[in-house]
Amino acid sequence: MDVAETGCHWFVCVLGMMCAMESAVGIDLGTTYSAVAILDQNNDPRTLLNSAGEPLTPSMMCFEGPRVVVGRGAAKAISTQYENVADCPKRDLGERVFRKVINGRQYPPEVLQAWILRKLWRDAQRQIGPLTKAVITVPAYFDEVRRKATMDAGWMAGIDVLDIINEPTAAALAFGIQQGRLFEIGQTNVPRRILVYDLGGGTFDVTVMEIDGGQYRTLATDGDMRLGGWDWDQRIVALVADELVRRIGFDPFEDQQFSGNLWLKCEQAKRELSIKARTAISFDLKGKSFHIELSREEFETRTRDLLDRTMFTVEQTLQEAGLEMDQLDVVLMVGGSTRMPSVVRRLRSISGKEPTRSLSPDEAVAHGAAIRAGMILSSHVPGQGSLNVKNVNSHSLGVVGMDPDNKQHRNGIVIPRNTSLPVVAKRTFFTSKPNQRSIKVSIVEGESANPADCSLLGKCSIESIPRDLPVRTPIEVSFRYEENGRLKVSVQVKGVDSRLTHQLHRENTLTQEQMEGWRDFIDQSCE
Repeated sequence: MDVAETGCHWFVCVLGMMCAMESAVGIDLGTTYSAVAILDQNNDPRTLLNSAGEPLTPSMMCFEGPRVVVGRGAAKAISTQYENVADCPKRDLGERVFRKVINGRQYPPEVLQAWILRKLWRDAQRQIGPLTKAVITVPAYFDEVRRKATMDAGWMAGIDVLDIINEPTAAALAFGIQQGRLFEIGQTNVPRRILVYDLGGGTFDVTVMEIDGGQYRTLATDGDMRLGGWDWDQRIVALVADELVRRIGFDPFEDQQFSGNLWLKCEQAKRELSIKARTAISFDLKGKSFHIELSREEFETRTRDLLDRTMFTVEQTLQEAGLEMDQLDVVLMVGGSTRMPSVVRRLRSISGKEPTRSLSPDEAVAHGAAIRAGMILSSHVPGQGSLNVKNVNSHSLGVVGMDPDNKQHRNGIVIPRNTSLPVVAKRTFFTSKPNQRSIKVSIVEGESANPADCSLLGKCSIESIPRDLPVRTPIEVSFRYEENGRLKVSVQVKGVDSRLTHQLHRENTLTQEQMEGWRDFIDQSCE
């Protein structure tokens, strides 16, 4: 395996006054709730309110004939039209279709995400006027397929996606603004090491960053794409379901309408247990009233394993960063689920310091995305302070090859996880027969040497190789992994001056023609 020069460099931007330029917003496209923010004339981020006058928009939609209702109206419809509601589509990104059939139709999850973005976009335009550009956040642990799906969702929503940024990185930018460290490049401040613990509604990320003046450098990142507040909700749902089966032999999971309403009540109970020692879930069923009490202590006992999973990830991320807990300066909590008292207590216990709650857990990520948008738009404005951001990749990137000794397929890792981005890496392959005219390269993400245990990113078909090449002609495949986690592939045949054309065929990805059709449909149907 030949890995070339890393090509790493600081991406330098300058932050200027957005009022003198076109506007762009930052969008926190969350699993359960989403938010939009913009920089004001003082370069301070502020959250834009949706059409209901709220800072957060539920990430769900209800299909009502030709009309699609997104946000609070869809959340209310769960209790009456559950079969028409799509919730948490972010969890299904990377799959071909959403997990639930709606009105007899299956939708790609990125299309559902596009409806949410379209709603956020229209609400933002009502407040600040015409918009075309945005930065959208993604979990740090999202792989390349999910990142592309997010960008596709933005395109189908009619948005020019300037960039996608990791949620913990966005939160760290917001923290840096708040702490007044934005314009301190060149000063002799001691670097501060920050652990960002981001527990949202459906995903969990841990990122360790170093902030030195205006330089933001990610040291390591890890996470779980299927762990969030939704899982805590389900533990309460399961408790109530068990109680109903015990009392009257009724399984709520067999009644979609009732189970949708039950989830709303259980989510509310979880929120109440963050401020009260006890709560109750009350509802009517089969002509009877039920009142099931739940204490915070019992709730924490039933969900302790979920919290343990997050702490294990914290330990693993620190190990990847080469740090101990006592070397951290700040433990920063973001994500609405960090309001649970058990999270605060556990972080305090393992870190020996008080976790920082100076940012709004619901709005910090959107604020950081707005800062990133301002950086990009004002990158050519002279005389402003500089801000440097450096990320790492969350998954190793490799190529499936044949082991010459045992003839088994193996994952040859080209770019290891937690490599500083952007990075360029190269690997040389060889033609297997004389006059070979094409080769296929399978690209995977994952840490295992066994390709079956990794995620197939896609297949690169390299056609029209020059004729009459001898067997074992070297073919150099180059990866350029961008700071936002997107991949570019190029190919060079040794002895041939020009690079060959190719196409990366990704799994479960919509074609351009399909996206154009969905874009028109979304524009016509969004409320």
